[in-house]
Amino acid sequence: MEISKNGQDLKANQGKNLVIDLKESKWIRLPIRTHVITKDDNIFEVVEKYAVPNLSAGDLLFISERIVAITQGRAFKIKDIKPSFFAKFLVRFVHKSPYGIGLGSPWTMELAIKEAGVLRILFASFTSAITKPFGMKGVFYKVVGKNINAIDGPCHNTLPPYNGYAKLGPARPNEVAKDLKLKINHDVVIIDANDLGVAILGRSNDDISEVFCKNVFKDNPLGQSREQTPLCIVRKIS
Repeated sequence: MEISKNGQDLKANQGKNLVIDLKESKWIRLPIRTHVITKDDNIFEVVEKYAVPNLSAGDLLFISERIVAITQGRAFKIKDIKPSFFAKFLVRFVHKSPYGIGLGSPWTMELAIKEAGVLRILFASFTSAITKPFGMKGVFYKVVGKNINAIDGPCHNTLPPYNGYAKLGPARPNEVAKDLKLKINHDVVIIDANDLGVAILGRSNDDISEVFCKNVFKDNPLGQSREQTPLCIVRKIS
């Protein structure tokens, strides 16, 4: 299934579906391919160039947090990151996921320490350790806050040149989403989505339910590597 508008074909990524049925309503997710975004890009210009020509009344625009962070200069070459003793020590206890590095490298752990402070990281690690035997998951990220869960580094399928980078989550994602809405007159959601789940980092409107956002993106229609589709129009099917 493809939808063509303004000369651009909007189609599902390989192995993904355009339409998702949420029982009470059906929604179409239209991934939008862009060039490889860098720190020299402006997120507002990227949205204006690629998304705006394809938007219709009532559409929502979902944006990968990765490109927001990159345009804010929050992606760093690994060779320029010098892991501290604490970063090298703490990384030994991080669960390694097949869907992304997260804090599972000394470089990303160092970014977390710089962003949140070593005491907060240590306290969150201690809290996580004592609650894990009770089956409690995600305690570390809840305690540490500051969107530390959006920190990531390169894995085998990372798109160059970011196969040599580690990145923080975006700064002030709610403000970015609201500023974008003022410019494009559509609600905006900034997400961190992978095949493990979806985290909502920013919303232009608090009335947009986080539960809805997670459900409409639960199968991650954007893909994770060479798809180059960091933007997605979400449209209700009447």
